[in-house]
Amino acid sequence: MAKAVIQGIPVSAGVAIGKALFLNRNRFENVPRRPVPEEDVAQEQRRLEAAFTQAARDLEAARGKIPAELRDHAMIIDSHLMILKDPKLKGAALRYAAEHMVCAEWALEKAVADLRDAFSAIEDPYIRERVNDVRMVGERVMVRLAGDEPELSAITGRVMLMAHDLTPADTVELQVDKIMSLSTTQGAKTSHTGIMARSLQIPAVVGVADLEKTVRDGDLVIVDGFKGKIFVDPDDEELAHYEELGDQFHTYQKMIIRLCHLPGEMRDGYAVSVLANIELFEEVAQVLDNGGEGVGLLRTEYRYMNRRELPTEEELFEEYSDLASILSPRTLTIRTLDIGADKMFGHFGRLEEANPALGLRAIRFCMRYPEVFKTQIRAILRAAVWGNVKVMFPMISGLKELRYAKALFHECQAELRREGVDFNPEIPYGIMVELPSAVMVSEFLAQEVDFFSIGTNDLIQYSLGIDRTNRYVSYLYQPLHPAVVRMIKHVVDAAHQAGIEVGLCGEMASDPFCVPILLGMGMDSLSMNPQAVPGIKRIIRQTRMDECTDLLKLVLESRTVSRTNRLVRDVIFQRFPEELMFYTSLLDIEEAQ
Repeated sequence: MAKAVIQGIPVSAGVAIGKALFLNRNRFENVPRRPVPEEDVAQEQRRLEAAFTQAARDLEAARGKIPAELRDHAMIIDSHLMILKDPKLKGAALRYAAEHMVCAEWALEKAVADLRDAFSAIEDPYIRERVNDVRMVGERVMVRLAGDEPELSAITGRVMLMAHDLTPADTVELQVDKIMSLSTTQGAKTSHTGIMARSLQIPAVVGVADLEKTVRDGDLVIVDGFKGKIFVDPDDEELAHYEELGDQFHTYQKMIIRLCHLPGEMRDGYAVSVLANIELFEEVAQVLDNGGEGVGLLRTEYRYMNRRELPTEEELFEEYSDLASILSPRTLTIRTLDIGADKMFGHFGRLEEANPALGLRAIRFCMRYPEVFKTQIRAILRAAVWGNVKVMFPMISGLKELRYAKALFHECQAELRREGVDFNPEIPYGIMVELPSAVMVSEFLAQEVDFFSIGTNDLIQYSLGIDRTNRYVSYLYQPLHPAVVRMIKHVVDAAHQAGIEVGLCGEMASDPFCVPILLGMGMDSLSMNPQAVPGIKRIIRQTRMDECTDLLKLVLESRTVSRTNRLVRDVIFQRFPEELMFYTSLLDIEEAQ
C-alpha cells in the first residue's frame, strides 16, 4: 500500500510513474512585512518598477521562444502581459509601499491579494479561475524582486513535475520530452495547466491541496490522470496495476485517434455531429486534430476579462472571423455573453447581489446593457461572412427574453445594412436550454428559433437545486436522474416536432455512460471538450440506433438513479469494456452515495 494517496482534479487523462521534482513557486506564502525608513520608500518603489519591467521582458522573450506545438498558446501569455502592464496592479503595489512604508515584496503581496479577492468573489467557475492568472503574474514579479528564478530548462532527467502552479511562460520553458506528468496545488478544470497538458498529452492533476506537504523531491509517485489520484511511494501491486493500465490506455488512444476523422455515424447510418466546446482561440488546433466536426459552443467571456475597457466591435470581429475562417466549412456556434454584472468590475463596477447565479447574468445582463450586447452581435454578424457561423443566446427562460434578443439581433442587421457594412443576413440563431422554465415552454420557443442546444451543466444544477462545486452536496449532481432524463427527452421531442435541430453541449455529451441514452433520444449533435471527441466518436460508430432506443426505454421506466446507472453500466461493460476501465463517472457517483 502506498505511503500516501492524495486527491486532486483530473485534467489530462493517462498514467505516469516516476520520480517527483518539486518546483517551489509559492512565493506569496509568509511574505515578511519589512518596514523601511521614509527615505528608502522611493528605492522600494524603484525596485517594484524594475521588477514589473523585467517580468514583462521575460514574458515577451518567452512568447518569442514558443515551440511549434505550443504556438497556439501565445494568447495566454498575452493575457498575462495585459495584467502585468495594467496600471491597476502596479499602481496598488506602489501605493502600498508609500502609504505603509514597507518593503516592495510585502506591497506586491497586498496588491495581488486585493485583485485575487475581487476575482474570488465571482460566481462563474471559469472566470473565477482567472484569479490564478493574477497570482501567476504576481509570482513572476516576485521572482524578479527576489533576484532568482528556477531554471526549468535545467531539468536533466525525465521527471514527474510538481508545483504550486505553472504559468504559460513556465510551460514554454519545459522540455516536453523530460516531463512525464504535471501536478499542481492550484488550478481547476479550466486552468491553463490543464489545457496545455492535454495539448501535449501529458497526464495531469491539479488542485491537489496536500501536494506540497506530502510529496518530496525524489519520491516515487504514480499520477493517475483518470481519477485525479497521486500515489506516493506505491507498493509493487499498485505499480504493476498502473503500469498495465498505462499500457492499455496507450493502445486505446492510438486506436481511437486513428479513427477520429471518420464521421460520427452509427452502424445503421444515423448521423450525429460531434462538435467541441472551446473558450480560447488556441484550442482550435485540438478540435481539428481530434476529429471535431466544428465548434458547438464558443464561450466568449474571456475576451471581456482582465481589462479596463470593453472590447471593441473590431476586436471581436477579428477574433470571430479568424475562428470562422480556420474552421470553415465546419460550424462555429458563438454563445453571446454569459456573464453577470458582478463580473464586470473592470468597466461597470460591482453590483451587489445576494445570489448572482440567480441574478443579473447572461441574457438578463445583455438586456440591461444593450450597447454591450449589440457590439457583440454586430461583430458576429460580420464574422459570419467568413464561415459557417451560428449565434446562441444563453439562459433564456421564456419568450419575452428570446423576443428581446431577436429584436436587437434584427436591429443590428438593419444598422449594418444602412451603413453598407458586409454581413451574413442568413445566420441561424438558437438558444441554450438550461433552465427548467425553458424546458417546460420548449414547444413555444422551438417555433421561434433555428436550433436548440441543451446546456446540461446548469440545467442539472437548477433542476436538482444543487451546486456541483459544493463538496457537501456535489454527490447529488446526477446527470441520469429520472427528472433530468425526462426533461432532456422533452426538449428533443419539442425541437423535432417544430422541425429544428437539437444538440447537447454540457458534460453529459462527453460521458460514455450517457451517450447511448442521448443517441436513443435522437440528438442531432453532441458538443464536448476537444479531447473527448475521439472516444465519443468510437462509441457512436460502434452503436446501432435500435440498441440505444431499447436502452432509453428502460431508462425512462427507471425510477431511481441507481437503477439507471446499473442499466447503463451493464451496456457499457458488454459493448465498451475499455471505456468502463478509463471512464467510471457513474460508478464514482454510486460510490459517493
